[in-house]
Amino acid sequence: MSAKVSVDEWVARFKAIGLDQAAMETWHRLFEQENPAGHQSFLEWLGLPADKISEIRAKSV
Repeated sequence: MSAKVSVDEWVARFKAIGLDQAAMETWHRLFEQENPAGHQSFLEWLGLPADKISEIRAKSV
């Protein structure tokens, strides 16, 4: 899977449908709880560096 959507584009889409920062954090938390491997894969697909992925996942528990 290649990175075709940037983090900024993804966040803009979330905001366009009405998600605020708290809702986006809830989305990450649910993703992490329900499918940790998928969450990891998604964050990698976005092209995030390993340290940022670790930070997001740590806040999502």
